[in-house]
Amino acid sequence: MNEMTSTINLLLAFVLGGGIGFFREKERKTAGMRTHILVCLGSALFMVLSAKMMLLAGGADPGRIAAGVATGIGFIGAGCIVQTGSGVRGITTAASIWVTAAIGIAAGASFYVEAVVTTVLVIAALQTIRSFETRYFKTKEE
Repeated sequence: MNEMTSTINLLLAFVLGGGIGFFREKERKTAGMRTHILVCLGSALFMVLSAKMMLLAGGADPGRIAAGVATGIGFIGAGCIVQTGSGVRGITTAASIWVTAAIGIAAGASFYVEAVVTTVLVIAALQTIRSFETRYFKTKEE
């Protein structure tokens, strides 16, 4: 992986993470643009580094780094989930952070179409389904 590809991967992760974060920020959720950008960018960097390590040491396994990212993000997501008197809050925020990490991994691995399509679907889920829930269910909180 050359420097130009690495740069494109990281810039794409920045933009895609920012796109999801924008919609979370708009909803005034705890994890907004900065958090989603950092999660996506960090995940992408792990994959870029993994690809470069594979070139340096032929036996390196990029899947192990991706698995480590997924595990680590689980801890961050768990910190977003809070039990209140009326139920549990933060599950959608935790899920958006988790999927943003996956998008970062895809962008870092140069899977551009998958990263972009997933981002579009995530934004659609966060925006369109909220109006559906509001319309068809009494009150639906995160």
